[in-house]
This record gives sequence, C-alpha cells and structure tokens, in this order.
Amino acid sequence: MLTKSEHTIHFILETVAPIFNKHGYAATSMSDLTSATGLTKGAIYGNFKNKEDLAIAAFKHTIKKLMGLISDHINKSDSPIEKLHRIADFYRGYYPLSKTYGGCPVLNIGVDANNQNSELLEKVRVVIERIQDQVATIIEDGIEVGEISTEINAMHYAKRLDSMIQGAIFMTYTMDDEFYMHDTMNQIEDMITNELKA
Repeated sequence: MLTKSEHTIHFILETVAPIFNKHGYAATSMSDLTSATGLTKGAIYGNFKNKEDLAIAAFKHTIKKLMGLISDHINKSDSPIEKLHRIADFYRGYYPLSKTYGGCPVLNIGVDANNQNSELLEKVRVVIERIQDQVATIIEDGIEVGEISTEINAMHYAKRLDSMIQGAIFMTYTMDDEFYMHDTMNQIEDMITNELKA
C-alpha cells in the first residue's frame, strides 16, 4: 500500500512523464506541469529538488515501465534464439504503444538532452548500455547452449540490433509510417535466422 507521499509522487510522474517525453526538457515549463497535475509548483517541488530532478525521475519512471513490458514479452520463452525473435516481435507493435508515453523515451530524451542537459543525457546512455548488455547476454546464452554460432561477437550484434531498432523508431515517427518498423523487424528476424543461428 502506497503512502500518501508515494501516491503523490506516482501521480506526478505518471502525469508529467509523457509531457517531458513529448515536448522535451527545455520546452516543458513549470506552468505546463502545474496545469497538467493540478498541483502548485510548491507541491511538485515538495517531492522533487528541481525541474531537472523531476525530468530524470520521469524518464526513469517511463523506462522502468517499458523495460518491464519488454522483459515480460521476451521471458515468455526460455530459448535464447526465440528471445531474440521476441524482441523483434515486441517492436512490431511499439509505435502505437510508445505513443501512449508521448513517444519513444530513449530517442526523444536522448536527442533532446544532447548538448542541453548532460545529466539527463547520461541517464539515457546508461539505459542504452543496459539494453545492449541484456541483448548481448541473451546472445552469449545462445552460444553457450548451441543455438547461436560461436563465431558471433555478442556485443557487436547487440549494438547492431539496437541501432537498427532505434533507426526504425526514428523513421516511423518522422514519417508516421509503420512500414519502417515492420520492415526493419523483418530484417532483424532474417539476421537472427541467417547470421546468428547455429
């Protein structure tokens, strides 16, 4: 059971996270946040040190939710090669899902924070590294159980998969066309089958 303070913090983060994600850190004003939450500036800052602290907490909140969804989807299989296929499957439906969060937080906040907010940018970089590490671990597990070729460099492919996914997200959002996401996921599926599979 959440305390009143925890409930307020959760409400603030749920409300402001899509705003920061959609409009960016610099373009989001305190009046945007007070208007959306119905809370005073003092009530918001009673729970967060400043706007940057709130933006970082909002980013972490969204990432935690998304990573939970991805993990749940991937972990429906114990097979490493199938887990890789399930990553592609998850991202096939990512465009409509991410719209509910105000867009893709890794892409939006990463681009917005670059050259503007080094602390927020560092949080995005940590998330990207964590995602790539997790994919590399799946590939290493696949090599260990004989599902993935021993010739494969796990981190090299993890970075490649992540760049393909992020590029597809950018193009899908920019052109408002899911072709880019679906086509890239088909390419990833082919890569898993033709290059990674033992």
